[in-house]
Amino acid sequence: MFAFTSIACSGGGGESAPSRNATFKVALLTPGPISDQAWNGGAYAGLLAIRDSLNAKVSHIQTQTPAEFDENFRQYGAQGYNLVFGHGFEFQDAALRVAPEFPHTIYITTSGTSTAKNVAGMEFAFEEGSYLAGMIAGAMTKTGVIGMIGGTELPPVKRSFAAFESGARSVNPGVRTVISYIGNWDDVSAGKEQAIAQISRNIDIIFQNADAAGLGVFQAVKEAKNVRVIGSNSNQNNVAPDVTIGSVVIDLPRAFLEVAREVKSGKFVPRVISLGLHDDVVKLVLNPRMIAEIPQQIRAKVDSARVALINGSLKLPKTQ
Repeated sequence: MFAFTSIACSGGGGESAPSRNATFKVALLTPGPISDQAWNGGAYAGLLAIRDSLNAKVSHIQTQTPAEFDENFRQYGAQGYNLVFGHGFEFQDAALRVAPEFPHTIYITTSGTSTAKNVAGMEFAFEEGSYLAGMIAGAMTKTGVIGMIGGTELPPVKRSFAAFESGARSVNPGVRTVISYIGNWDDVSAGKEQAIAQISRNIDIIFQNADAAGLGVFQAVKEAKNVRVIGSNSNQNNVAPDVTIGSVVIDLPRAFLEVAREVKSGKFVPRVISLGLHDDVVKLVLNPRMIAEIPQQIRAKVDSARVALINGSLKLPKTQ
């Protein structure tokens, strides 16, 4: 069963090598809805950037279960797609299983580190931006307690939360932290409940990384008093502009478009593509409406830390 959200999906192509004049075809699998204004929405924007800039024929599927990873990867390979993105750490095993059947299709998993003859990973140093956001949270908290809310306990999320905590403690050694996981990425109500529970524990700043479920966190913060939130993955500053300090952003359109150009040119070499602050794909974007609340001194420290992370003089603690 294939639930297509196609922009312009074409069939045919099989396993044969595409001709030089064939239409460039790119597909995207996301683990959640593209309406999340975060991880999945950013990937979809990247797919549209590929369509518009490279005159590509593109298609998107939101997967509902892990079994659909293989199924949909296989369908796109059989249809002769040149490039297929599996948007998330969890797509790696399926890509490795399916890719050998379709040697003329490049499979790329985001937040992935797996490689093969036609499989690549694209990892983002999201923890670098998270560290900078943590510095601001540590400096701004009035209760001395900050929270983090994730969808599920995936390694990239755990790394970002560890970095956020490290950043907070670099400017406020006595700050206390609370981490909660919703258990999924889609349940807005559950996201709101987790945020309300954290706020009841005297938390006054929440860093959320929960995709669509994270929209519930914004709702809870808007309804609370003297609580602030930090967005993730996409620029979420306008989701709740009066209470959002900023967002740790991954510029997925830029990342997707660059790798698609390589694939279309025939110059792509499967590898782990590492992107972060150094190439401006990961960044901390402060909310202009909230700048006045952030002390100038801490903004200067954040700028210095950003430079230090880029030049390597500041190293983040290693986490499993």
